[in-house]
Amino acid sequence: MIALSTGRPRRIAVLAAHCDDIAIGAGGSLLTLCGGNPGVRVDALVLTGGGTAREDEEHAALAAFCPGADLRVTVGKLPDGRLPAHWEEAKAAVEELRSRTDPDLIFAPNTLDAHQDHRGLAELVPQVFRDHLALGYEIVKWDGDLGRPSVYQPLADEIAEEKVRLLHTHYPSQRRRPWYDREAFLGLARIRGIECKSRYAEAFHVNKLTLDLAGG
Repeated sequence: MIALSTGRPRRIAVLAAHCDDIAIGAGGSLLTLCGGNPGVRVDALVLTGGGTAREDEEHAALAAFCPGADLRVTVGKLPDGRLPAHWEEAKAAVEELRSRTDPDLIFAPNTLDAHQDHRGLAELVPQVFRDHLALGYEIVKWDGDLGRPSVYQPLADEIAEEKVRLLHTHYPSQRRRPWYDREAFLGLARIRGIECKSRYAEAFHVNKLTLDLAGG
């Protein structure tokens, strides 16, 4: 059973197939949560990019997106675009993360994502974190796979702007991509904001959620 608490989470796990996925999908939520919750523990696992310049980008970026947090970042060396063929290694990495944290909240890819690496990791998360609240983030890209999310985190205007600034500051390797720009990031945030009566927001998918209406 998964319980939704109104209390502030003290432990968070964030998972991604690639460096920059976490910041794109949940960067505004991390800025909001860490900024208002000093000392929160954040355990981050990225399955690819280890040993490359992208790992350096990721460490610096997540430090900026998680201000004041007790941050631990692991970047693995699985091959980009080949995660389905490396299922055992990917699951072992997620299991290792689970062995050292019992998070109140998880940010991870969502199972409707068309990218095989994202989708594969999304399918692994509930197998390993079986009793946890996991929010599946979305990443805009050419696949046209944006769906109908059901969970929203409104973003203050300054948080939305800071997210875009940090994305461009910390991931220079991605600036050449045609979808990696201010309009794309703020445009999606504006649409999700409309859907939850805010100016900007990030949106997430959730597979299972149990309410505690009695507050016990």
